[in-house]
Amino acid sequence: MIRAMPCSVIDMSVVIVGGHDRMVCTYKEICKQYHCKVKVFTQMPGDMKNMIGSPDLLVLFTNTVSHKMVHNAIKSGEKSGAQIVYSHSSSACALNNILSDYCSGKNCVECQHYNKGKIH
Repeated sequence: MIRAMPCSVIDMSVVIVGGHDRMVCTYKEICKQYHCKVKVFTQMPGDMKNMIGSPDLLVLFTNTVSHKMVHNAIKSGEKSGAQIVYSHSSSACALNNILSDYCSGKNCVECQHYNKGKIH
């Protein structure tokens, strides 16, 4: 399997809902490799609807999140026009695959790796 190289031109905003508290730093490091601004919500804050903002990508780790939290996140994501990705697994590998797929899709035309003819 060919791994996508992190885009270095585009700063995407990503919101991660769910996951494990102990993985927050890992999620942030992975997003940093893809030049993404990231917010991670492993617990439901009182005003989550207002805190999500308008991300480019909303990642829902469905195995580790409450139904209410998913509902609020989806509502905010649809309102802002974010692409929503569901993942049952909340592992670092799962997040890497999601960002890799997102990078190699919609944003590739602007990516320096794409423009230089490199394989993602």
